[in-house]
Amino acid sequence: MKHRIKQRKLGRSTSHRKAMLANMAASLVKHEQIVTTLPKAKELRPFVEKLITLGKKAKATPDTALANRRRAVSIMRDETQVKKLFDVLADRYKDRQGGYCRIMKAGFRYGDAAPMAVIELVDRDPEAKGLDSGPSADFDGDFTLPPEGEKKVAAG
Repeated sequence: MKHRIKQRKLGRSTSHRKAMLANMAASLVKHEQIVTTLPKAKELRPFVEKLITLGKKAKATPDTALANRRRAVSIMRDETQVKKLFDVLADRYKDRQGGYCRIMKAGFRYGDAAPMAVIELVDRDPEAKGLDSGPSADFDGDFTLPPEGEKKVAAG
């Protein structure tokens, strides 16, 4: 019997699931919108909403702010995103009583027909989408080749 079992296992061990949710939460805080499978999105929503509530509690009661920040760092493991969570998102949602995330169904994935979803923060900043998302974000669009004299030859 599955009494009092709330979360989905998502086909992963406990440590893998916690790490995956922490990484997805950091990505959601950074980009404010991510695409994932529907079950993962449904598990991520309460995870992120509790972190945003920690940020709001830190703003409301400064004497527990450090403890709340350290708790968020231990959960999410990304200090730069915790800083954004406590400085930007806590101020943005200070008047909202929960419901910080929105899940929209996005069809089915080609290949395995997994149901996909877009999870985003309500009242998100559209400029944050895709911000600093790896080497392709640093590409300036210049396809010029180096001059012939600077051509490198692999030794071996």
